[in-house]
Amino acid sequence: MSLFRIVRQPIPRSQIATLARQQFGDMVKAVVDVARGVVAVGSELHSDEEAALLDDGSRQGDLWGINLYPEAPRAEWIEFDSMINVRPARGNRSRDVEDARLRDSIRRIIDGLIVE
Repeated sequence: MSLFRIVRQPIPRSQIATLARQQFGDMVKAVVDVARGVVAVGSELHSDEEAALLDDGSRQGDLWGINLYPEAPRAEWIEFDSMINVRPARGNRSRDVEDARLRDSIRRIIDGLIVE
C-alpha cells in the first residue's frame, strides 16, 4: 500500500501523524516545492518524492527535503535535513537548508498545508 501523496490543499496534522506511525514511527519524510507551494509526503526516500514532484511539473531548484515530527511542538516539528538539499552550485553545501529565508518559506508552506 502506497502512502505517498502530493498535498495541494490543507490536510489535518493528524493525517501526517498517521503516516509517521505507519512508516518510521515518529517521523515522515517530505519534499516541498517552494515555487508551487505543494508538498510530497509518504515515501520512504526524499528522492522518490522529489522525482514525483518533477514528474508533476516542479523544477529541481525549487525542491527541498524535510522531515516532519507530528508529535513534536509546532515550532520544532520541521527538520531541514535531506541528501537532496546538498547543492554546492546554489550555495547549499550541507544536508540542511542553510538559507533562513528559504527555511521561512518552507515553514509557511507547511503551516498552510498541514493544519491543526
